[in-house]
Formats: sequence, structure tokens, C-alpha cells
Amino acid sequence: MIDMDALKRQAAARALEEVESGMRLGLGTGSTAKHFVDLLGEKVRAGVKIVGVPTSEATRAQAEACGVPLTTLDEIDRLDITIDGADEINPALDLIKGGGGALLREKIVASASARMIVIADDSKWVERLGRFPLPIEVIPFGLAATQRAMGEAFAKAGVSGQMLLRKSADGHVFVTDGGHWIIDVRLGEIEDPPRLAGLLSAIPGVVEHGLFIGLGSTAILAGAQGIRVIQRP
Repeated sequence: MIDMDALKRQAAARALEEVESGMRLGLGTGSTAKHFVDLLGEKVRAGVKIVGVPTSEATRAQAEACGVPLTTLDEIDRLDITIDGADEINPALDLIKGGGGALLREKIVASASARMIVIADDSKWVERLGRFPLPIEVIPFGLAATQRAMGEAFAKAGVSGQMLLRKSADGHVFVTDGGHWIIDVRLGEIEDPPRLAGLLSAIPGVVEHGLFIGLGSTAILAGAQGIRVIQRP
């Protein structure tokens, strides 16, 4: 049996090699990014000077526990690297993210970074995005109208799928750090992710979506055969 958690840690460890003293880092959210923050804490305790911007309250709490110095994008205007995981990665290094519910802050932080390094086990590598349900963060107000507009956007992009309001383990509606809700949509293969991304972004009730187009610069994938490092074409 392949230890997926060990693969995630291997990818995180390889990404840590890109970190140099003095850097300003975006710190991702999720199971693979969690390994990176743990390892980064060890590096900080060994004397490396960095500062991080967390992409969620969960990552903030973990980074503080690990002794990683933190700042905000109000205090600094640019990050050197964001290191984050992904739910899917295609050969263009476009991504689906948001399985952990932090897609809005993740996209803000990635967009403020000179580079985004995506770390994952190699099961996340796909030829076409869409196997993983696409998370779409929405305003609760006017939800039905927003969903109708989303359905129209899907039709224009040549995809369709059932829209499911995300629930927490306790059965209540999942609420993001920004106070929004998430609709998950299992679309199948997305023929044209950039087009769908643009259509969704134009909907007033959509806060953000999990299509990360043109943001990933490097992917570090860990698999049974070792580490692969892929640069965006």
C-alpha cells in the first residue's frame, strides 16, 4: 500500500528547498500544505528568517503553534512564493482548489505572489480538470438566483452537474472564513477551464471559484517512483 500522507510530506519537503532566508511566503491550506508548515517551523527554529501570510484561520493557528512569524497583505505588498496544495492539477498547471474551503484567501495570496508552487501526491495530476467537484464560494443572499446564473454559465461552457450546498460534519451549512457558503459541482471533464472561470467570475453572487488559471508556476508531485517537478509551459 502506498502511504499517501508520506508522499504529501515528500512533496512538502522538496518545496522547502526553494525557501531562502529573507523570503515572504504565502502559506497554503489543506493536508499537504499542513506538512509544509510543519517543516517550515523546523527551519525557522533552526534560524531561517522568513515571514508568512496564512490562507486560512486553520493555517494561521498551525503556523503560530510552529513558531512561524506571520504578517498580512495589508503590511506587505508582495510575496516571493506561495506554497499550497491542490485538488487537481492539469498539464497547463491550471488547478482546482477549494476542497478545504479556503479558496478565496488562497487565490488572493497566490495572486499577490511572484511564484506559486503547488505540492501534491501524484494522484492529483489529471489530463483534464473536472473529476474533482468544483467549489464555488457564494453569498448566501439570493442563492437561487446565483445558482440559476451558474447553470447558465455551465451551459455556455458546455458542462453541467448537480449543485450541492456544502455541509459540515454536523449537518449544518459549511461557512468559510469570509462568512460565505460553498456550492460543489461535479462537472466531469471541463473542456475550457479559462472560459468557465471567466463566466463564473462575472456572476454577482459568486465571490470566487476554485479554478486557479495561470497562477501555478511549478508543481511538485510525489509518487511511488519519486518526485517530479513540472514547470508551467
